[in-house]
Amino acid sequence: MAGRIVEEGLKFVAACAANPGVGLAPSRIVDEGWHALILHTAMYAELCVRLGGPGRFVHHTPGYDPTNWDPPIIDRTRETIGGLGWEADPELWGPPSGEMLVSVAAKCQHAPDCTIVITPRPKPGGVV
Repeated sequence: MAGRIVEEGLKFVAACAANPGVGLAPSRIVDEGWHALILHTAMYAELCVRLGGPGRFVHHTPGYDPTNWDPPIIDRTRETIGGLGWEADPELWGPPSGEMLVSVAAKCQHAPDCTIVITPRPKPGGVV
């Protein structure tokens, strides 16, 4: 499952790098794969250049709220991935449901006002 999620994250980055300004977004599960790629900053920067060309970098812009399911944006992203010759994994690009395929590791969410909201809030002394 982890390999599938990272693979979809790679497809998402490729779609964004090849189509800047189109307005694409990952599903909640694919977002986890994208986050895993971003953590390896040097490799991620090189990946963006290889996929999109010199000077191309796919920035992460917090503010997309994964609890807001926007089918047109997800459909456009899946179509853009298809235009590159890949098929988006339908199980990983589907709408959020009560039963997630995987447990989301991050204890945060992209809040509507573009800030990161820690869930649960840290207790005094930094212990969660």
